[in-house]
Parts: sequence; C-alpha cells; structure tokens
Amino acid sequence: MTTDDLETWLRLAADRLHESAGELTKLDQAIGDGDHGTNMDRGFTAIVAKLDAERDNGAAAGGGSPPDPAGLLRLAGKTLISTVGGAAGPLYGTAFLRAGGALADRSELSAADGVAALEAAIGGIAGLGKATIGEKTMLDALTPALEAARAALAGGGDGPAVLAAAADAAQAGAAATIPMLATKGRASYLGERSIGHQDPGATSSALLLRALADAGGASSS
Repeated sequence: MTTDDLETWLRLAADRLHESAGELTKLDQAIGDGDHGTNMDRGFTAIVAKLDAERDNGAAAGGGSPPDPAGLLRLAGKTLISTVGGAAGPLYGTAFLRAGGALADRSELSAADGVAALEAAIGGIAGLGKATIGEKTMLDALTPALEAARAALAGGGDGPAVLAAAADAAQAGAAATIPMLATKGRASYLGERSIGHQDPGATSSALLLRALADAGGASSS
C-alpha cells in the first residue's frame, strides 16, 4: 500500500462511520455514554477536512510532496485526539500515532509492515487503556485481527489476503463481545447488565479494518 491507498482508506472509513453513526450510538447508549457514533463521525470528518487542506496546500505550492504513510497516520492520530471526546479520541489517536511510528521511513507498505503497524497500534491502546482481551473493549476485535493477520502472513498471504483475514477476525471478535461481562470503561459500571450488548469500540474497530481491507483490495486490482 502507498500513501494514496492509506488516504483512500481514511476517506472510505469516514464515509462508513458516517453511515454507521446511528448504529454505533445505539450500541453505546446501551452500555456507554451514547456518543460513540457521533464522536467517531466527527473525528473522521475532521481527518477528511485535514486531507483536503493538505491537497489544497500542495496544489497552491505547485504540487509539493505528500506526507509519507507514517506522516499520514500521525496526522490522523493527532486529529482524533484533538476532536474526538471521551475515551475514543485518546485511544484511537494513540493507535494511529503508534502505527505511524512503526512505519517510519517507509514510502510503500508491505504486508509485514501492515502487521507491524497493527501490533504497534494495539500496544498503544492496551497501554493507555490498561486493558487486555476479554474485557469487552476494542481489543476484543483488534487482538484476534492481529493474530489472524500474522497467521495469513506466515502462510504466504499477500497484502489483500492479510488485510481480509484481519477484517474477518475483527468482525467475529466484535460479535463475540455480546455475551461478555464488561470489566473496563463506562460499561463496567453496569456489571452483569453489560452482558448481551455488543461493544461499540470493538464494532468501530472492525469497521475500520473492513474499510482498510476494502481499500487495500481495490488498490491491488
């Protein structure tokens, strides 16, 4: 994947988060603050605005060099931290910043680079949120995604295959949060009443990885 592919992903993710804002908010109303959908929509709308501004500035300067993949992910991370409220902004923002840090000096990304970036993103989320898998959080989608991506890579899968495996596992992981008891975040205050509801953060994580897989698959065709 190139910087252009990553930009395509961020724009596609923004569209899908906008379309899914109501669903995410409904999930969050059941076990959280009820603002996850609107927060994620606002954050990614701001990312698209930053991308548009970068393009306009580059055109005005005579077509200056676009940011590299790491720079693009850092831009997204900083934007999320500054625009998204609640826990999602710092968590997702840190994930993007850590992913960018793992891709320093890369102009194009291999499947192995993608796995390394996802691993770094998860490490940032786990460290900031002091969470682990099984606590009904976004890690319950992201950790299985990383495991599936590693397995696909080890099996000789190319970039699209690795991304598709990660997206499938994330979707299954998000669904698997339904019977879980929440032990982290606002949902943990509900105790056993958190059981039976899908975690909104895991759901948005799965949505982001599906958009990435779709963007990556389109770039290879």
